[in-house]
Amino acid sequence: MGKISQGILGGLSGKVGNVIGGSWKGIDYLRIKPSSVANPKTEGQVSQRNKFTITLEYLQANKDFIKVGYKSYAIKKTEFNAAMSYVLKNGIIGTFPNFNVDYSTALLSRGNLSSPLNASVDLSTANEVAFNWDDNSTDGNASATDRSMIIAYNPSKKESISLLDGAQRSATTQTLILPTSYTGDNVQLFMAFISLDSKIVSNSVYLGSGTVA
Repeated sequence: MGKISQGILGGLSGKVGNVIGGSWKGIDYLRIKPSSVANPKTEGQVSQRNKFTITLEYLQANKDFIKVGYKSYAIKKTEFNAAMSYVLKNGIIGTFPNFNVDYSTALLSRGNLSSPLNASVDLSTANEVAFNWDDNSTDGNASATDRSMIIAYNPSKKESISLLDGAQRSATTQTLILPTSYTGDNVQLFMAFISLDSKIVSNSVYLGSGTVA
């Protein structure tokens, strides 16, 4: 049974008829319980569930990076939910039933800080990824003290290794150490920048994939 705590116009907790009420982050909400669906496995429904599953798997593996990269969009929602919404809309490609993540558009970080310039990676050293970029400290709102955010996503293991407070923009290089268990695995590589005061971030840049030596 639902309970109305502050009169007929107050917050509703629980279920009354087909109306469900609750509170999230101090915000009261109401929603209508959906009616039963005659055919819950239409192509459109299965398609949406497939996209959701692919997006969830991708973001779950990179949630630490997302918590920093989407903090500016966590307004009445979590950073993870903000990333889910963006990637579902912009980062999934293919046609039913074959959907994939488009890593170039499935951003792990979003913001208006100047992005990395001419960034690249080198996986020639065993269990390491060297991230390199040009110093564009004088461009836009970039600063020499911006810190690099780097990440190697391992789809086969559904996990990632990241560094969220790396070398300064002016340093032009940062090495990420990978576990020995990653040897021979293919990893997807991304980087971004965060300001020294941690208030703004750049969009993440996809740097391609490579096999861990």
